[in-house]
Amino acid sequence: MHESWKPFLQNEFNKPYFVELSKFLHEAYNTAQVFPAKAQVFRAFTSDLNAVKVVVLGQDPYHTPGAAHGLAFSVPDSQPIPPSLVNIYKEIDTEYGSHRGTTGNLKYWQDQGVLLLNNVLTVEAHKAGSHRGKGWETFTEATVRYLNEQRPHLVFLLWGRDARSKKTLVDTSKHLVLESAHPSPLSAFNGFFGNGHFKKANEWLAAHNLSEIDW
Repeated sequence: MHESWKPFLQNEFNKPYFVELSKFLHEAYNTAQVFPAKAQVFRAFTSDLNAVKVVVLGQDPYHTPGAAHGLAFSVPDSQPIPPSLVNIYKEIDTEYGSHRGTTGNLKYWQDQGVLLLNNVLTVEAHKAGSHRGKGWETFTEATVRYLNEQRPHLVFLLWGRDARSKKTLVDTSKHLVLESAHPSPLSAFNGFFGNGHFKKANEWLAAHNLSEIDW
């Protein structure tokens, strides 16, 4: 974890809800196959808080072996590009003509100040949503509130019901909130395709004298 996040994280780790979550996770990792690996659970927090410009909220990690590595929507270079990310790349192609990524690894987004945060940070193998309701949602809400308070002129990309529920935590007089359907093949044609979010995000950043994201 980056030093800039430590005051926030240490404060959350000491709260009763996180103590209970930690107990649950200790048991889960000891008795089942859980993703991502322990060392990657907080990977979204390894970049400087003060460099964050865009916040992308996902749901929970990929539940198939080898896919989850701690960044929402992202997979390691060696893994096939997941369907939701295929659709994300398609939307970028529509807006810009091409996308920078050659694999499903979105670390190059993170390196540019994009926080890739799932609503729930862990999952049991082959059981989507299995770690919902254990405390992660409280942690994610606290993270969004903290970002809202600590950073200026952020862009929040909220795709799908879980992410859009966080809109009320964001001061829209200070930050840009862009909402649409989730990029999953089940919903992408219901408003994700054609949302123009990637250009709109960069227009906002440019208007506030911040470097644009090379999507």
